[in-house]
Amino acid sequence: MARAVLPRLWFGVLVDSARELLDFRPQTASYQPSSGRQHTPVSKRRRRSVRITIMTLRRVLLVFISGFGLSCGCIDRSLTGYPPLMDATIDTLTIGLNEKTFTSVDLVNAYLARIAEVNGTLYPVTEVNPDALALATERDDERSSGSIRGPLHGIPILIKNNIATNDKMATTAGSWALVGAKVPSDATVAEKLRAAGAIILGKTNLSQWANFRSFNSSSGWSAYGGQVYGPYHPSQDPCGSSSGSGVASALGLALGSLGTETDGSITCPASFNNLVGIKPTVGLTSRHLVIPISEHQDTVGPMTRTVKDAAYILQVIAGVDPLDNYTSAIPNPKIPDYVAACKLSALSGVRLGVPRNVIELQSDNTTGPVVEAFEAALNVLRDAGADIVDTEFPAALEFRNSDVEQLVLNADFLVNLHSYLDTLTYNPNNITSLAALRAFTQSFPLESYPLRDTSIWDAALQQWNNTDPRFWPAYQENVYYGAEGGLLGAIARDDLDAVVLPANFASSYAATVGAPIVTVPLGSYPADMPTVANAWGLLDVAPNIPFGISFLGARFTEETLIGFAYAFEQRTRVRDRIVPFIVPRTELVDVVHAGRLRDFLML
Repeated sequence: MARAVLPRLWFGVLVDSARELLDFRPQTASYQPSSGRQHTPVSKRRRRSVRITIMTLRRVLLVFISGFGLSCGCIDRSLTGYPPLMDATIDTLTIGLNEKTFTSVDLVNAYLARIAEVNGTLYPVTEVNPDALALATERDDERSSGSIRGPLHGIPILIKNNIATNDKMATTAGSWALVGAKVPSDATVAEKLRAAGAIILGKTNLSQWANFRSFNSSSGWSAYGGQVYGPYHPSQDPCGSSSGSGVASALGLALGSLGTETDGSITCPASFNNLVGIKPTVGLTSRHLVIPISEHQDTVGPMTRTVKDAAYILQVIAGVDPLDNYTSAIPNPKIPDYVAACKLSALSGVRLGVPRNVIELQSDNTTGPVVEAFEAALNVLRDAGADIVDTEFPAALEFRNSDVEQLVLNADFLVNLHSYLDTLTYNPNNITSLAALRAFTQSFPLESYPLRDTSIWDAALQQWNNTDPRFWPAYQENVYYGAEGGLLGAIARDDLDAVVLPANFASSYAATVGAPIVTVPLGSYPADMPTVANAWGLLDVAPNIPFGISFLGARFTEETLIGFAYAFEQRTRVRDRIVPFIVPRTELVDVVHAGRLRDFLML
């Protein structure tokens, strides 16, 4: 893996260490047999070694002067012209790639080095793609020949570890039960990324089984990947289940990432990690070969640092897929131009609803700063030309006290999990049902049972599944809470273009009807905010922990919501003001300059 720390340059191995310093490529060792080899006599080898040492002294001196400056951060990177990876966008990276300022290989090496810097502290990435550098080389060669597949060409992207890839990486949902399992092909969204020229850099950690195993576990924990921590305060809850995707995108460990959401798993980590997250309409993006919870609520979407970058990625992964029949509901075979929707004027003349009863219902003694920032945001929206309309979700309190959503998810999981397991071409532990999965989890030591229980599965195995007649009335009740009793009803009654809420209040009201949400940064807790820890010691509330604002709409209104989110983002630039407590130091300039010095040294 790439190295970003200056190694010790011991006198006896001066040249080799200098070369290692400059080599950001993966280090491999190979044994070369000596039999049959023509050997130079010892005396000649020594004389040649002396000559080589003398010839390289000046080069090694350059390594000390330049290489040490790179590794210790002594270069003024603001003068280099290379985009800092915490802020890099698809547009800025594409300019550099087209102008040959750097290559996709450089990008992959820089991102691998950044992952190595923080992964032992925050645990956002479960593995990196061993083919990433080879893929980057292919994309660079295509670019050099004038063959560019699109805006994502040569751009490294991370994906959540419940999105299957038919390559050397595992798809585990964070469980040891699926380590070594094989799938017949890439998930459709992964296949679309590859076809668009993106480089799948690796897989991100997650709440195990997308937070659908335990009622007593923590966001961001998986048996396979450990506990993800947020980067804005020590021991920060990263929120989940797409927690690794959130942390990785926030710290520039890739251009962006894919997450999945059933209820809050993109919007919440986007909120907690100062990001943009798009939770698409259920059916806009394929779930084929994505490890499921619920066919009625699961969706796949992007998590990035800017609205425009999220729009670029959504543009690629959206669309009809014969392998996911929910995508047949897409109203227009031609997907809207989500990037073109990013207009500063998008808020002019629109009607945005604020469900005041939801804000009152969700508020407590920790949400004061969130609500205060939200009210200030409403003024920004008004100044941009939006008409702010007070509305309500009439069934919000009833929904909060209901367990029907859990019943629907349980019923779907029993069937949908079996369907996914049935697609595996190699199933090392012969797990074909939830009952078998529970038995494995409760008996395999690394699964941390019973410290982290299987209570969600225990309940699911005691009830009916989604083929039972009892499912339909439960599902209809669940839909009611997001339709007439909630989001869709408010939009229809008050002739709204969208609804706006603090992100941490929003997800469930869209989840039950498969409606879209776009979340953008709103603010962070102030320096004097008392900390609030959960049972696992993770901080849900603490100084500097971010929170977001969400735009919720009717089904398949992503184009509209993206415009609103972009117009708000450009007027506020909240992300720029909230700084993580831990930041990777490796930048593109380090990798590019080190590569040039390495090539010089190897002459």
